[in-house]
Amino acid sequence: MNRPIHFEIHADDVQRARAFYEAAFGWTFEDWTPVAGVPYLGAITGEEGSPGINGAILQRGVPGAGPGAAVNGAVLTMGVDDYDSAERRIMDAGGEVALPKQAITGMAWQGYYLDTEGNVFGIHQRDETAK
Repeated sequence: MNRPIHFEIHADDVQRARAFYEAAFGWTFEDWTPVAGVPYLGAITGEEGSPGINGAILQRGVPGAGPGAAVNGAVLTMGVDDYDSAERRIMDAGGEVALPKQAITGMAWQGYYLDTEGNVFGIHQRDETAK
């Protein structure tokens, strides 16, 4: 079984969103922009070992309204042991590729998909040899 391991909140103003989540929930942040290549702040949402997942706030790519627009909300990413097998299961179940598999150099393989209702989600396989 694959559980959510990460979320992404897409924002028009990453620093404004950061200020909101810091004030509203006490989250802390790490700048992961150099790894992601776009404004991307890792969100630490609680103490290690407590229930819940960490995530990120990232720069929305295009205006967030209407068909074909960027995500206007949050995206869950599921941790998987075998990226290619997980992708086959997604496709067999009626999913579609939203953003193909790509390497997060030295960390993992990541890609994004649409479920049968048009919702975006990601899958992530840790692999320190990814490039």
